[in-house]
Amino acid sequence: MGLLTGKVALITGAARGIGKAIALKFASEGASIAFTDLVINEAAQETVRELEAFGVKVRAYASNAADFEATQTVVEQIVAEFGRIDVLVNNAGITKDGLVMRMSEAQWDAVIAVNMKSAFNFLHAVVPVMARQKGGSIINMASIAGQMGNPGQVNYAASKAGLIAMAKSVAKEMGPRGIRANSIAPGYIISDMTEALPQAVRDEYVKMIPLKRGGTVDEVASVALFLASDYSSYVSGQVIAVNGGMYC
Repeated sequence: MGLLTGKVALITGAARGIGKAIALKFASEGASIAFTDLVINEAAQETVRELEAFGVKVRAYASNAADFEATQTVVEQIVAEFGRIDVLVNNAGITKDGLVMRMSEAQWDAVIAVNMKSAFNFLHAVVPVMARQKGGSIINMASIAGQMGNPGQVNYAASKAGLIAMAKSVAKEMGPRGIRANSIAPGYIISDMTEALPQAVRDEYVKMIPLKRGGTVDEVASVALFLASDYSSYVSGQVIAVNGGMYC
């Protein structure tokens, strides 16, 4: 019996990166996995095959998380196929960086829509399902940028700070229904995105980290597993930083 045996997890933006690592961690602990991405391409199909290797039920759904109606539809499809949703991980996110005085309205709107409005869309659709079940765990994937800010990322930082506040509010609203809501705030995590940065930039990040290394997607996924499982049954409204001490 795994920590999540019998549970159904819905993870947005899980075809790659941290979302995929969380899906793999959950599947290894017995959870059935429904995940969404903008398109279900070959990479997403490969993720499905990797998840199915754990012997759990898996389905990938093409859906624009920033589209309110599309989100309602995909959640209805997931409930029809899986019967329930026990864990929601709001992981979908993008960056469109730029200094605030040069940032376009389109850059701002795109990041807020994908990173923050998408989380509202899924909360709006999934919370009633969890309320009927009298329980559930919601995990918002925030960022160290939402805690301490970051030059050139006023849109991204605002969206991630918003995710933290949303989880705290949902924790207060839905606690009486047995629903917990928390956020994870990763720092510098080694991934395809960060590996594309110049070596000098990566070195500067490491200098700021007391543990003197970047984190791994698996280390983030382990925290998500804790929040999804009954080990965190009395943890709600919290932000767990996974940043090696970079911001305390």
